[in-house]
Amino acid sequence: MIIRDLQTIIQGDIFKNKAIILIGARQVGKTSLVKQITDELQLPTLFMNCDEPEPRELLTNTNTQKLKQLIGEHKLLVIDEAQRVKNIGLTIKLIVDNIKEVQVFATGSSALEIANEISEPLTGRKYEYNLFPFSASELVRSSNILTERQLLEKRLIYGSYPDVINRPAESEKTLMNITGSYLYKDILAYNEVRRPAQLEKLVQALALQIGSEVSYNELAQIIQTDNQTVERYIDLLEQSFVVFRIGAFSRNLRNEIKKSRKIYFYDNGIRNAVIQNFSPLNLRQDVGALWENYIFSERIKQNNYAQNFTKSYFWRTFQQQEIDMVEIRNNSVSIFEIKWNPKRKVKISDSFLESYKPEIINTITKENYLEFLL
Repeated sequence: MIIRDLQTIIQGDIFKNKAIILIGARQVGKTSLVKQITDELQLPTLFMNCDEPEPRELLTNTNTQKLKQLIGEHKLLVIDEAQRVKNIGLTIKLIVDNIKEVQVFATGSSALEIANEISEPLTGRKYEYNLFPFSASELVRSSNILTERQLLEKRLIYGSYPDVINRPAESEKTLMNITGSYLYKDILAYNEVRRPAQLEKLVQALALQIGSEVSYNELAQIIQTDNQTVERYIDLLEQSFVVFRIGAFSRNLRNEIKKSRKIYFYDNGIRNAVIQNFSPLNLRQDVGALWENYIFSERIKQNNYAQNFTKSYFWRTFQQQEIDMVEIRNNSVSIFEIKWNPKRKVKISDSFLESYKPEIINTITKENYLEFLL
């Protein structure tokens, strides 16, 4: 079993009179992680799968007395897919406030619905964590650095969803199943999405533009809608852990691009499934984009699990000077060029260096990437 980076962190927060909320895309291993933690505790556990109607009914519009009867002598309560329960935040609040000997775990696959149902009622009563597909550090720890380096091409093509890692021979089938059955499930349940085919076409357009600046106006023309609809759909995709946005960094220079953005996928395999292209790297024209997507997504995992409060950007001027990744942490600036070819020369803009005085300057290649991600 691959031990998740979050496991030790979550174990340190158990029985502190706060609910533990674990959110992330479907199929990234949220339920498996919670079960691993609860199994190690060896305490009476009540597991409720809220994709099923009966658990949803029992947790909806309830009260403390009914909850005490439901939980009984159990010391751990797992509410799986909690976003499916209306007003689940109020229910968990009742447990945290009135049944203090019980530790609540809640998982959710939609940040949008989880935020609506949980954030306000559980203010000051929860620890919240994001779980992603397996990280490079998790995979290295389960094998070794050499093995993971040898599998880099597979990571760029098939990504690192748990089922992909655990059943590599079925990678394509697994990814097509995830994109067909789960990718849009939470979004389509949201009543603002009226044209599912339009949403799928937008995701395909985004998949073809990873590593490039995207224009909402251009995307609107592609899917035949307006800019506001495009932005709303991208918001939903981001809150359902399909994609994430990286903005343009700008503070001082007049010639900097200020309002542009790039959009990446949380997992390379999902991106390739969307465009149905699992060709090997030597037959592809998008290797640089795949490499950039992989590094950005892995860096997000690393910073998130390490609880590094870091913001990531790209930088470009109207004269086409650019930097692939700019990180800001505690007002400290670090810059990274992301190059698949280790022999490719890199020239950093003098104006950027003079204006921002970055503390770290590095080039990330296939030869040194694990040093960056571990």
